[in-house]
Amino acid sequence: MRDPFKNPFPSDSARYSIWEMLVPRDIDAFLAADWSMVEDDFVEEGFIGIDGRKEVSPDKWRLAFPTLSAYRDEWLRQAKDFAKQSFAEDTRTAIFTTTTLEEIEIEGDMALVRKKFDGGISKPDGTRDVMQWQTLYYCRLHQGRWKISGFTGYLPNPMG
Repeated sequence: MRDPFKNPFPSDSARYSIWEMLVPRDIDAFLAADWSMVEDDFVEEGFIGIDGRKEVSPDKWRLAFPTLSAYRDEWLRQAKDFAKQSFAEDTRTAIFTTTTLEEIEIEGDMALVRKKFDGGISKPDGTRDVMQWQTLYYCRLHQGRWKISGFTGYLPNPMG
């Protein structure tokens, strides 16, 4: 059985550092609603974020984040909104359990990373906050470390 807290790339330094950036650091920053914890994980120049709107058809996807600041603002809005909600279980454990990042394709100084969410978090009223989407991150080696240069996210999981 997969340990959701354990980095699956212990002997691959590139993949190990990408996983650490996109799983524990991202989750902890989101739960703290603290962008400063992840701001150095991005390449600002040329950053692009596509919102797949949980739609299979690329015709419905949108260039929602043409700049890193646009993405930061939405990330902070979502994190603050999430922090105001009540849950019936530990949110950190639930998000780690829901998150899978086991595929990282690296070619030279570029990486394509597949991060998937499949599950949810229980609420006190018995309902669930469903987390079922996926994101393709475009990462590159920048100033000596792996960083996010863009993404196509909020895609359906599974696709089609």
